[in-house]
Amino acid sequence: MFQHTHPYPPFIPETATKLIVGTLPPPRFTTGELKEGDVNFCYGSRDGQLWSILNRIFNLNLKFETTAKAIAQRKQFLIDRKIGICDIVSAAKRDKVDASDLGMQDIELRNVIEFLQKYPKVDTLLFTGGNSKNGPEYFFRKHLKEYNLSLAVVSDQVPRVHEFVLPSTSRTIRTVSLTAPSGAANRAVGSLQKYRDMKAAFPEKTTIDFRMEQYAPFF
Repeated sequence: MFQHTHPYPPFIPETATKLIVGTLPPPRFTTGELKEGDVNFCYGSRDGQLWSILNRIFNLNLKFETTAKAIAQRKQFLIDRKIGICDIVSAAKRDKVDASDLGMQDIELRNVIEFLQKYPKVDTLLFTGGNSKNGPEYFFRKHLKEYNLSLAVVSDQVPRVHEFVLPSTSRTIRTVSLTAPSGAANRAVGSLQKYRDMKAAFPEKTTIDFRMEQYAPFF
């Protein structure tokens, strides 16, 4: 059985007001067997779409290569935009060595609540996926139960928005469940009425364009 350990500690600038929360990068980032075009940083898979989406939204001219410069570009963007990254899964086991969230077993979670308490300016969590099993929102709901907390609905339209009050504070933390920035989520995107409406009006637009429109207001 493969021990899939998160290769990166949370990256949280002191000024961060938002945290991106996902699960685990593909196993090759744990073993160090990166592919050409991978960036050795959070969401650095050449097959992932988060940095491609942000690159287009903000015209960042990012490099997509396994270099120190590519990493530095991403860190600087996060610092400039007051955004951190704190994936909720620290480790899991797998029978099959792949990136499937459903394939994770014996899952160990990071204590995101402690990070929120440590960084008092954070008021928003951006989940890179929803409440389907082993998704970031799913795990965060389990995490909240340890504190006898739950999410209250703000909006049940995709992307769904919830909120809760951080323990021992008066801070309200808002959560946004973005459509996952992965090719595997494209089928789900295709089933959304908003996507169908967009394609009907603009046939040339793609699932990337749909995510760009969804992500932009929150980043």
